[in-house]
Amino acid sequence: MVDGKDAVSAARDCVLFSTADWDEPYWTNKQHTASILAARGWRVLYVESVGFRSPKVGSGRDWARLWRRLWRGVQSLVLGPPRRAENIWVLSPLMVPAGHHMPFVRPLNQALLRFSVARFAKSRRYKDPVVWTYHPYMLDAIARLPRGPLVYHCVDDIAQIPGVDIKAFRAAQQALLGQCEAVFTTAMSLKETCLPFNRNTHFFGNVVDDAHFGTARADGPPDAIPAELAAIPEPRLVYHGVLSDFKVDFPLLMQTAQARPQWQWVIIGEEREGQRSELLAQLARLPNVHLLGYRSYQSLPQYLRGMRVGVLPTLLNEYTRSMFPMKFYEYLAAGLPVVSTPLDFAKEPHTGLEVGGDADAFIAAVEKQLARGKLSAAEAVAAVGENTWERRLDKMLAITFQGHAPGGGRPASLDAVA
Repeated sequence: MVDGKDAVSAARDCVLFSTADWDEPYWTNKQHTASILAARGWRVLYVESVGFRSPKVGSGRDWARLWRRLWRGVQSLVLGPPRRAENIWVLSPLMVPAGHHMPFVRPLNQALLRFSVARFAKSRRYKDPVVWTYHPYMLDAIARLPRGPLVYHCVDDIAQIPGVDIKAFRAAQQALLGQCEAVFTTAMSLKETCLPFNRNTHFFGNVVDDAHFGTARADGPPDAIPAELAAIPEPRLVYHGVLSDFKVDFPLLMQTAQARPQWQWVIIGEEREGQRSELLAQLARLPNVHLLGYRSYQSLPQYLRGMRVGVLPTLLNEYTRSMFPMKFYEYLAAGLPVVSTPLDFAKEPHTGLEVGGDADAFIAAVEKQLARGKLSAAEAVAAVGENTWERRLDKMLAITFQGHAPGGGRPASLDAVA
């Protein structure tokens, strides 16, 4: 048996089933986890999203993305997954999208995925790879794969995404939980969902590259922030990320921006594929709202350096309530106090966090954070604590290799669930 300490330091092979494409502009847990493992010498096969919802009939962007995926899927099937970074190969699966619940489509999808994964593992002489997955639609694909531990990293309640077949997803997720050696969730509500089906379920909130975002705290000359930002008056409030109409509370942003015209709202990001929100268009027409569009991950600290408060105006619904936004710790690491809507994670006290559930409360929370000012270096370090990518992954690997036998997904006792 390999103990946790040895497992953390040992380089291994890994098949990582993601819910995001490798080249998505906004990296999430999936790409970061793969990159850290690869930097430690692991060989990682990164399997891109298998698609959870059908394309919208009138959405040109949805269909363009579908055809792009199909073309890449054909290339992966014929030529094999290309290497996209050191120790990382990316498989674009050739599959019928959102057909995981269909009796004739599912076997075809899984057969194609099983063939592609098995062929790659054989060609690279994979030895008992760790299977690290962010969704349940991969069990058939690994059924015959000699493997090491199976890990489910549950970071979202995918069943609540509009267009997803809830019943089919719940059934597939329950089957996955019954086979995992370890399960990790980024929200307590997700842990409560998974724990009855796998006793080795653990809560680990989202984390941050503290060294990267910590550069925003460094003093610098006037040109240390981008010129387009310097041209915007203070105080500047920032939101960065995908501008999704089922995640971002655009009405709340509209009300607060109109109520405090002296505050400058800087929004960094683009709409999700297939979306065109009239509310966002209205918001952009306000004189104190500045939509900068997408900015690279590398440049984000330069922008955050010029901000006063980081905001999380998350729309509250069944999908978002369990979210633990990655940008929370990114803001803190950059020295920014944070204002959030009342997501589940915000129910617990956090240094540097204020919460507002409606426009008046949100405005009051922003005023409080503006008055308190930015976090000092010591405050930022304390607020982030051990919530870093490297430290969290160390803990996950130690738990994964503690020797839990397959089949740890038997229902927990009522005491454990409570």
